[in-house]
Amino acid sequence: MPVEPTNPGAAQPVPSVGLDLVAPETYAPMLRRLAFAAVGVGIGAALLAALLVPWSIAIAIGLVVGAPTVAYAIALRRRRMWLAGTTIHARRVIGERQVDIAAANGVEILVFPARLSRIVLRVTAGVESQVVPLAMYTDAGSGRELHLLGLRKLADALAASELAAAVAVSTMLVHQLRAEAQDAGLEERPLYRAVRLARAKDYVSPIVLTDQEVAGLCGNAS
Repeated sequence: MPVEPTNPGAAQPVPSVGLDLVAPETYAPMLRRLAFAAVGVGIGAALLAALLVPWSIAIAIGLVVGAPTVAYAIALRRRRMWLAGTTIHARRVIGERQVDIAAANGVEILVFPARLSRIVLRVTAGVESQVVPLAMYTDAGSGRELHLLGLRKLADALAASELAAAVAVSTMLVHQLRAEAQDAGLEERPLYRAVRLARAKDYVSPIVLTDQEVAGLCGNAS
């Protein structure tokens, strides 16, 4: 069978990289077990209820008991986030949101201080806004950070923006990459410094870092 030649002028798909702080594949088995357990509990509740009420009501009770947990597991399994070129794609339960970093009119770093503190990137382009998790840290100093390729691609996409705030965040992420590549301690990593900075303010509500604070996070990081 002859092989059709490829069209060199055809548009090639833009490679994408996942931006999920915890890959969905990691917790997919747990979600499946949760869904099956919820189905079992719902069936059990319906059978027990059928001893006292008509089957139509018993089935309704079973659905009320099991359906919310099943729906929650399905929703979590479906949610994903990835970056293709300079566009962030966020798949939700219904539909998908796309935010182009290069066309952004707002770029911010937010810290949610708590016993498990989170630091995220918020990108706003027109009426659309998307939050990208960058890291989370516990009071004990442990935590999880976005993988290196995700940070690298985010830094590149932010550098393509004309916003000064985007360039500042891109620079911070580059310093984070260097610190991680050198296996530097947490105190030398800008993302952890951001969390320490937010905790020092002793606020409960989320904190939006200023451009000066973002620039200062690089400090002496390698």
